[in-house]
Amino acid sequence: MKSSTVTSTDIISSDKVEGTKVFNPAGDKLGSVDDLMIDKVSGQIRYAVLEFGGFLGMGTDRYPLPWNMLKYDTQREGYVVPLDKKKLEQAPRYPGVRRAGLHARLRSPRAHLLRPGLVSTE
Repeated sequence: MKSSTVTSTDIISSDKVEGTKVFNPAGDKLGSVDDLMIDKVSGQIRYAVLEFGGFLGMGTDRYPLPWNMLKYDTQREGYVVPLDKKKLEQAPRYPGVRRAGLHARLRSPRAHLLRPGLVSTE
């Protein structure tokens, strides 16, 4: 049986993920991770909440992204998602909702961003 060793670079604390920049494949900064939504039963991360727009926390919108959509890029020191910035601006969002309110809204199975035409195929 092959064993695997977990190293300090394989795991990360959630407080280190929060605040991490999120880019599209073209290198445009889309925002940063505001929060992680974890399934209570499985313990798996379901969504990363992307904070987008605004200034100093004012006027920001939050977008739930399925966790498996984010890929960490060591060169950018941030996550890359296959989203176009203009399409993101038109996506369903949760303006001005803080964490407590967002948790309740994410219970909907259609709460996340993946709508036809939103994800870039390039």
